[in-house]
Amino acid sequence: MADRPLRLIVAITGATGAVYGVRLLQHLQHTPGVETHLLVSDAAVLTLHQETGLQRREVEAFAQVVHKVRDIGASIASGSFPSDGMVVAPCSMKTLAAVAHGLSDNLITRAADVVLKERRRLVLMVRETPFNLAHLRNMTAVTEMGGIIYPPLPGFYHQPQSIEEMVDHTVGRVIDLFGIDQALTPRWSGMQSSGD
Repeated sequence: MADRPLRLIVAITGATGAVYGVRLLQHLQHTPGVETHLLVSDAAVLTLHQETGLQRREVEAFAQVVHKVRDIGASIASGSFPSDGMVVAPCSMKTLAAVAHGLSDNLITRAADVVLKERRRLVLMVRETPFNLAHLRNMTAVTEMGGIIYPPLPGFYHQPQSIEEMVDHTVGRVIDLFGIDQALTPRWSGMQSSGD
């Protein structure tokens, strides 16, 4: 690790919540010692434009390395390529199911499979509601394999004043899972006295 940057694979799929992947990339872009490898699915291109107004090339500019989803010969498709983990932000139920069942049908799911088999950290920011039994079973399967299921659910104890603050809080907590310093998330210092 000392002779290379911390390498984090970031995938954006077509589920709603594209802003999570964008904010993650934007923050990591300015974090010293971190190298991001980006994957954007075809469905994500549509969701990114619908939800953020951004085009693929604008999002790709936030990453140090960009891979094509169909390039199964990419570096991140092999366990011999040293990475420190992967975040799928957001993670569609289709991607969750493929990861849960080991279906390496594109570079996103292959990279996730590699991260799991090499015992590296995989974080899936699953986006769906309500969950059906298939969703829950797939989340259980990924958890049993060592992955982390992280639905982007906002916290309110820090009294956010905007959607951006809620997004940043969630993104900051995900970054924490990789031991990367960040200032997006207010740190809990205990319950404030109610004065009673």
